[in-house]
Amino acid sequence: MASTEEKIRYEVEGGVAIITLVDPPANTYSHQMMRQLDEAILRARFDGDVHVLLIRGDGEKFFCAGADINMLRDADPTFKYHFCLHANETLNRLEQTPKLVIAALNGHTVGGGLEVAMAADLRLAKQDGGKIGLPEVHLGVLPGTGGTQRLLRIVGKARAIEMMVEGKNFSFDEALELGIVQRLVPADGFDEAVLQYAQQFVPPNKAARAVGLIKRAVQSGAESGFSEGLALERELQQQLFNGDDAREGLAAYLEKRAPKFTAS
Repeated sequence: MASTEEKIRYEVEGGVAIITLVDPPANTYSHQMMRQLDEAILRARFDGDVHVLLIRGDGEKFFCAGADINMLRDADPTFKYHFCLHANETLNRLEQTPKLVIAALNGHTVGGGLEVAMAADLRLAKQDGGKIGLPEVHLGVLPGTGGTQRLLRIVGKARAIEMMVEGKNFSFDEALELGIVQRLVPADGFDEAVLQYAQQFVPPNKAARAVGLIKRAVQSGAESGFSEGLALERELQQQLFNGDDAREGLAAYLEKRAPKFTAS
């Protein structure tokens, strides 16, 4: 019988769904956690009051140290295969959800933890908060939850191969230079700062529907040809022109006032 232990904590604050990975001390993920993460992503996706997803790790030292090694060691090959398949499906759902996803790297982010973080749209890391990397080669395996493909798309082919075959962990400062992390946030008040950052994309501050469609255009365009990407861009732009936020944004600009968006 499946355990009912909480592995994901879900709460909504000011239009932001805060999804916390909970498995002390290192927030390693299991089949149980991935199932609960899947449910949390769907819950946020269908909640009209949620405009941004913010993913973080429980505690102060770890965002996520990857998959539970004991679980994988003791499992039979069939379970391992389906576990990786399900984890991939969950992270694909996270990446494709039509709302902005921000990963708050509050501590060490290694192995599968970095794979989770790379499925987010933006990554904010705590200053001097920990190490980051894909060291799976030291276990005789590869980053099998989308790591090889997402790292490639972030840093390029040669650098991605180098990082994974060497299996080194590096600092958040180096991750910032590589473009894996978008910004560093001071450790003091980190949780409040990343929540405040996320809430800037919530109405009335920002046209959340436009944010979501920008994400969709970029995400889909990266996987298609240039002409197909332009066609999708035109289609999404037309959808926005037909909405209230575009009318409000244009009117506010002409009237020299701050717009008040409603995500419609």
